Amino acid sequence: MTEHLLPAIESFLQEPIIRIYTVGGGCIANNKKIATASGKEYFLKSGLPADLFRCESNGLAELAQSGTLRIPQIILIHDEFLLLEFIPSHPPGSHFYFQFGENLAEMHQQTSSWYGFYENNYIGSTPQINLAEEKEKTDWATFYFHKRLLFQYQLAEKRGYSTSRLTKGFARLESMIENILAGSEEPPSLLHRDLWSGNYMCDEEGNAVLIDPAVYYGHREAELAMTRLFGGFPPAFYEGYNQTYPLPEDWEYRENIYKLYHILNHLNLFGKSYLSEAEFLLEFYL
Repeated sequence: MTEHLLPAIESFLQEPIIRIYTVGGGCIANNKKIATASGKEYFLKSGLPADLFRCESNGLAELAQSGTLRIPQIILIHDEFLLLEFIPSHPPGSHFYFQFGENLAEMHQQTSSWYGFYENNYIGSTPQINLAEEKEKTDWATFYFHKRLLFQYQLAEKRGYSTSRLTKGFARLESMIENILAGSEEPPSLLHRDLWSGNYMCDEEGNAVLIDPAVYYGHREAELAMTRLFGGFPPAFYEGYNQTYPLPEDWEYRENIYKLYHILNHLNLFGKSYLSEAEFLLEFYL
């Protein structure tokens, strides 16, 4: 329920809320649009632990600093909710995806000297470990194996989802990960890192807007691999991206290792229907 949150929001906004609308999208939060007496509209996200709201707001702020894509303005962070600028969604125009690809490529050119982020955060409701050991901060293969793949695999084990195929695969993967990722070495890029069709929208001026991030600095191929899951983005998106910031050679070979992280996360979030795909992606390299 949202009603008990309204006094705190009204006090901050210094005007009454007159309407509350249910908003679709998302699978773990309670999303509403609220309208005030002056006609202003806001996006209200509630029903999650306070730590998730803080991490999401910090991720949005990091993306906004790049100045490359539109990010909803953060209005108020509270232990029980996150209040954001409400951006109406519009149908994308003919140039939307090409420009979106260009803008994402520009965002990926914002880099860091180390992999990870200044805090751990979440991908969906799963913890995402960004605070790395010294070697992991400067070695992408080590960071990606330990802080992404191995973390998800161990979580799957704990939840009873691992199989002998998955166990044998992971036993071999650690010794292979450097060879799999060889040739793609680049400075760590700013990543949204949960970029699928439900986490972007088109605004009133035809520009892409990013929402619900799982931000850290990592290899941009990991971001692009996520966009190719669950149907992928239109070809124009990749054309715009590659004209602006072409991917290293052999990115196609490395794509499945990056998809594996998200499929393991879906296994941990939604259950065994994702197990066979996780096994397939892992065995692709074995």
